[in-house]
Amino acid sequence: MRILGISAFYHDSAAALIEDGRIVAAAQEERFTRKKHDPSFPHNAIAWCLEEAGAAAEALDHVVFYDKPFLKFERLLETYVALAPRGFSSFKMSIPLWLKEKLFQKSLLTDELKKFAPEFDRTKLLFCEHHLSHAASAFYPSPFENAAVLTMDGVGEWATTSAAAGDGNRLEIFQEIHFPHSLGLLYSAATYYTGFKVNSGEYKVMGLAPYGEPKYAKLILDHLIDLKTDGSFRLDLSYFDYCTGFTMTNERFARLFGQPVRSPDQLLTPFHMDVAASIQAVLDEAVLRLTRSLARQTASRNLCLAGGVALNCVANGKVLRDGHFDNIWIQPAAGDAGGAVGAALSAYHGFAGKPRQHNGTDGMAGAYLGPKYSQADIERRLTEARAKFTVLDETAMIDTTARALADQKAVGWFQGRMEFGPRSLGARSILGDARSPAMQKNLNLKVKYRESFRPFAPAVLREDVAEWFDLKSDSPYMLIVADVREDRRRQMSAEEQALFGIDKLNVSRSEIPAVTHVDYSARIQTVHRDTNPLFHRLLVRFKELTGCPVLVNTSFNVRGEPIVCTPEDAFRCFMGNELDVLVVGNCVLQKSEQDPALKQDYSQAFEAD
Repeated sequence: MRILGISAFYHDSAAALIEDGRIVAAAQEERFTRKKHDPSFPHNAIAWCLEEAGAAAEALDHVVFYDKPFLKFERLLETYVALAPRGFSSFKMSIPLWLKEKLFQKSLLTDELKKFAPEFDRTKLLFCEHHLSHAASAFYPSPFENAAVLTMDGVGEWATTSAAAGDGNRLEIFQEIHFPHSLGLLYSAATYYTGFKVNSGEYKVMGLAPYGEPKYAKLILDHLIDLKTDGSFRLDLSYFDYCTGFTMTNERFARLFGQPVRSPDQLLTPFHMDVAASIQAVLDEAVLRLTRSLARQTASRNLCLAGGVALNCVANGKVLRDGHFDNIWIQPAAGDAGGAVGAALSAYHGFAGKPRQHNGTDGMAGAYLGPKYSQADIERRLTEARAKFTVLDETAMIDTTARALADQKAVGWFQGRMEFGPRSLGARSILGDARSPAMQKNLNLKVKYRESFRPFAPAVLREDVAEWFDLKSDSPYMLIVADVREDRRRQMSAEEQALFGIDKLNVSRSEIPAVTHVDYSARIQTVHRDTNPLFHRLLVRFKELTGCPVLVNTSFNVRGEPIVCTPEDAFRCFMGNELDVLVVGNCVLQKSEQDPALKQDYSQAFEAD
């Protein structure tokens, strides 16, 4: 049985194809169109999924959309009616669009699918509720026979937070918190207030938080959110504008904190860092209360997480250390893109009643579910792009790359199948030496063209993770934060300890300063021999050369650009920033050997994220 899942029309549209319950292909539309967070119908992603599976659209048993438009329209309409006459300007803009196209998505989707199969049977088209799509994306690919499932995001149709129980092929949502009360929207409000872009800048707030102190956490708990002991909550809507307006917060919100909304070009101050630290502390506490309550209700020792809030790896790390669950599995594409996977799996197991055949394994296959290119195709594409490269055998390629990294060079690494989700996990990555005190700042400013405070993740051999970090479990998807081990840290002087804000950035805090945050934490990726043998071999060789099994791993792109998909994307990005070396398949490219006429300026090529 072949089922295609689709997410679209909000942000991060994607397609995923499953065959007899196994995910065979999944990709976001942005990777093909090169438009960050592309919300449009995923024509390119669908076409690639069908091609990868060798399937004709006519042969699909079902196509499943990741939410239910009528329920979403109901929520929109009821909100406007309840808050009238406020929000009339927003109502006047959104309702005609809904009445024209969004409300009748079955016809719109059918028309789009007929471009792939002119005789497409619309009875094959199914709709899955948004939070069920998220929950299914987390539980069904997990290695657990049974688990508690927590979904947290901005909003689906009505639900913003939901609790579910999974057992075998059964998955049931048994509790929900509804719009407009939302942890995701509360965090997005702080994102907006601190001057970052909603739906993409939330991870900046998370990265900024350790530079500040949670001075305003009590203020938030006293005024913005009524958080109960079981994790349930309500927001005081008088401080927000997202229900009926065009911004996340209003003037009352600004007066509460004593400063206006930061403009994106305004300098970050200790105040903004303290706001970030405060909202992160409140989110941590809310998630801990929710997961503790869920553990009591389900008596399960396994937890699955999905929804955009599940990308907050700081909160995830606290849940793991809290100990109410023995095992935690987080969907790597936890945001809306992952809804495509969940919608397809929900139809297979829930609608069709098919059993799971996971055998205790991770059904996401390391998230390596996207396009790949043969060595011959890579050489052809790079030649057509006028790249100068040397072809090495695999052992020589790995040795050359490891030596370049040990020499403090920044390396673009393009291998195998592209990752599904927002993280580069060793297939489309920029790599660096974690031991270098200058690597974080250099990669941020000269390669990624983004803010210097942004942290980088360590990729570490799974077998060595406990030797470097306070973590004994898997973290394959870079979604768990843990501390660098005490014996790997560096003692700071009194003068260094007295620093605050961004000044903390220039202080080396451990043997691996490029991936050690100012609070000694790190967002860890454990690299496994089974799921990514080539990346694992590179780390082994780097360890042989340096004694260190840890590399900086960040996404292969610049600020505002989608992660590279094709060899041509990789070469253009390589020629547009200050990467030293590019490795694509067995092809090794040195920047110094490239034609200077091909040099591009990527520093302003994409809209800021």
